Amino acid sequence: MPKDGPPAKLHSTTCFETKPLLATLVALALVTFLWNIQPYRHSTLLSSTNSSTPAYDISFADKKLSAAAAAAADPNKRVFTPYGNAAALFVQMGAYRGGPDTFAVIGLASKPIHVFGKPWYQCKWLSNNGTVAKGKAFKMLPDWGYGRVYTVVVVNCTFPDGNPNRDNSGGKLLLQAYYDLNPKRYEKIVVLEELPRAYNETKYSPPYDYEYLYCGSSLYGEVNAARMREWMAYHAWFFGPSSHFVFHDAGGVSADVMAVLEPWVRAGRVTVQDIRDQAEYDGYYYNQFLIVNDCLHRYRYAANWTFFFDVDEYIFLPDGWTLESVLSKLAPFTQFTIEQNPMSSKLCLNDSATDHSREWGFEKLVFREARTGIRRDRKYAIQAKYAYSTGVHMSENVTGKTTHDTEWMIRYFHYHNTITVSGELCRDLVPDTAKTNTTWRDKLPYVYNDRMKQLAPTVKQFEQEALEAQPEVAS
Repeated sequence: MPKDGPPAKLHSTTCFETKPLLATLVALALVTFLWNIQPYRHSTLLSSTNSSTPAYDISFADKKLSAAAAAAADPNKRVFTPYGNAAALFVQMGAYRGGPDTFAVIGLASKPIHVFGKPWYQCKWLSNNGTVAKGKAFKMLPDWGYGRVYTVVVVNCTFPDGNPNRDNSGGKLLLQAYYDLNPKRYEKIVVLEELPRAYNETKYSPPYDYEYLYCGSSLYGEVNAARMREWMAYHAWFFGPSSHFVFHDAGGVSADVMAVLEPWVRAGRVTVQDIRDQAEYDGYYYNQFLIVNDCLHRYRYAANWTFFFDVDEYIFLPDGWTLESVLSKLAPFTQFTIEQNPMSSKLCLNDSATDHSREWGFEKLVFREARTGIRRDRKYAIQAKYAYSTGVHMSENVTGKTTHDTEWMIRYFHYHNTITVSGELCRDLVPDTAKTNTTWRDKLPYVYNDRMKQLAPTVKQFEQEALEAQPEVAS
């Protein structure tokens, strides 16, 4: 703290005062020190091979110099000095062409910036022929506010003048991600590159590679390989040969689970993507909103219908319906939701003539929770070419109509948490009289329903014929 009273004088050989001289020397020393500090500017985007030098490059050292000068001039001036970054401005997962004149960029971004700030985006196409086309960017946050440190961002880039690569010379899609309304603060990101002659317009119209595509959410935790085997066999049978399944391994695909999936991979029915690096970015529930949006756009033109549901859920058709007849009925809709029928994950019949350990999960869990008049969870299917972004239970960004009136022709049975149960599922045995009576457990009513059990022999026979062999896995 400065002392009261006039400053002391130097000897008569100088006219300068001691205090200003000391302050000047200190300021010069501080400036010299800060000048030699290398600025640290970490960015997840800049570490990407698709990134370029940021347009806005005022270094921390420059800010520190300015702050030091202000502090030297006014001892009551407080300085706030930043170090490092708590969250990236943008973390790209994928970028895909969505048609002749549109693209989608899928990633994560700092949630506080989007909640409390005003970040925005701009799209450009840098053609190999030297021209530049400007697109219109539309930002969507499809995770319904569930994000944590990071939120999901889908940027639609549409070029009003049509295909920016109409001469098929190739080029790059450039996304400019802005920190706020200041047009000088942004990062340049090359999110997609199209090689010369790579554009193929026929990819964006029927016929597509598949009739049906399954987009799985993040697989995490101790996934039971036996349950995965049963789920895969059932749905490969249910959807038929013109279908494909995409799984996302967030740590849940163990060696045993991969051994179950590998025969289907070799048969061309399954793709398993490694997304374990998502754990570096704290989003909602293993970043499942990010994953389903990437899958939606990555496979946008791969199938007529894309289904979103979990690996403890089984799609089922009531008597008289086929999947083709259901989807023909629902063809005028962009998406439809499917109502849940919750099943007990531990109630089984106490039948001495049956060895439950040799039965499949959906074969022995035959009690449905029977409350009425309540809202049930729903999953959904969508014509992906009409969707801009999506969610876990449905999309809110589509062109076209959505219907929820479907339970009379399609539904799903939910065996909650059975996918992570190790050992025997039948942990609560009830007498044969439960077939005709209501069974109460934990204040919930359960009724006998063996519709899935009846399909088990057919599904097992299908698996045996479709695959050369499946490894024996413990329940």
